[in-house]
Amino acid sequence: MVNKPTIAISHLGCEKNRIDTEHMLGLLAQAGYQVDSNEELADYVIVNTCSFIQEAREESARTLVELAEANKKIIVSGCMAQHFQEQLLDEIPEAVAIVGTGDYNKIVDVVSRVEKGERVQEVSAVPSYIADETTPRYRTTPEAVAYLRVAEGCDYQCAFCIIPHLRGKARSRSIESIVAEANQMAAEGVKEIVLISQITTNYGLDLYGKQKLAELLYALGNVDVPWIRIHYAYPTGMTPEVIAAMKDVPNVLPYLDFPLQHSHPEILRAMNRPWQAELNERIIDRIKTALPEAVLRTTFIVGFPGETDEHFQHLLQFVRRHEFDHVGVFGFSPEEETPAYGLPDWVPEDVKENRVDALMRSQQPISWQKNQAEVGKIVEVLIEQENPETGELIGRSARFAPEVDGLAYIRGEAELGSMVPVEITSADTYDLYGQVAVAAN
Repeated sequence: MVNKPTIAISHLGCEKNRIDTEHMLGLLAQAGYQVDSNEELADYVIVNTCSFIQEAREESARTLVELAEANKKIIVSGCMAQHFQEQLLDEIPEAVAIVGTGDYNKIVDVVSRVEKGERVQEVSAVPSYIADETTPRYRTTPEAVAYLRVAEGCDYQCAFCIIPHLRGKARSRSIESIVAEANQMAAEGVKEIVLISQITTNYGLDLYGKQKLAELLYALGNVDVPWIRIHYAYPTGMTPEVIAAMKDVPNVLPYLDFPLQHSHPEILRAMNRPWQAELNERIIDRIKTALPEAVLRTTFIVGFPGETDEHFQHLLQFVRRHEFDHVGVFGFSPEEETPAYGLPDWVPEDVKENRVDALMRSQQPISWQKNQAEVGKIVEVLIEQENPETGELIGRSARFAPEVDGLAYIRGEAELGSMVPVEITSADTYDLYGQVAVAAN
């Protein structure tokens, strides 16, 4: 019997990319391949790349170059493979295969062909595949946390975004398929499920002819998982029905990741999001009225072509007025395949950097105040790590999403993967500190 090669996977980029990585791991393990986290010991290294912005491409390129210099045989997958397939084959002789964003389900066949000496280019021009609950998956997140993709691709044409080019058109999974996978996760001991897609609030539009996120949330209310969190919500889909479902379904957290990108009507128009300027105010007020406890995270792009000081001041005032719980800020990254690349009046890099810093400084006292309001409360915390040197526990309250928000540092004893009541004793701008609460006798 011939031993199959050992394969390592290097995951880069977003959590949608992570799910692709987890499915490749599951498919390879099911086919009998040895999967090792140590790239040095692996016969092949799959690099699941990101190509969303320049910074992500640079990180992906660095990883590929380092592996090439170490004489590793590389399989390049993901967004950069979809984006630059010809260049990668030309410039990286060590790349034995290129696998597109809609082709990761073929990874076992790709490796088999590579083993026979073929240099494989498996990239569908239009990505169409989306995994479901029957696709093998090996999760790489902490045991109690899982990401659940409800849809793939995007039909919007935001002027700055290359995602439709890299991931294809929107394609939703059925409610039954999503609930089945959520039940599998519950059986594996998952305590928190994060729903993701490119635009989660548009879930179901392509499949059912109308947005079905509210119906999906009610269905997920029957899944035995304490926390269900929504990422990548957009104003167009924050209907009264979705807000009502968030209020009615006990295990759906009143947390929204809400990428608004800007506030000024002229910049939003240039971004090809003209509908959003009016919606922003109305939807935020609607959410805060219906869900006073709502936790709102958002992201903004500064330095978009044509953004003036006046436009930026409008954004600063918008952030101060609405007091978001968590804010991420990015400088505009020009992408050649997008309409924004051809716009005039590019903002200098130093101005972009200054605006990123100014907006984050403006948000910091708001985040500090929000965290200070937690001091003295007893809140549920999901325990994810333990500092081996100090014994300090590290986890998150419901206010914090994995990877992108703060952490809770806890004294006391609790099992990893458990949810425990914690008394919050102090807080800083980003994190909480507390003690495992002792139940009264």
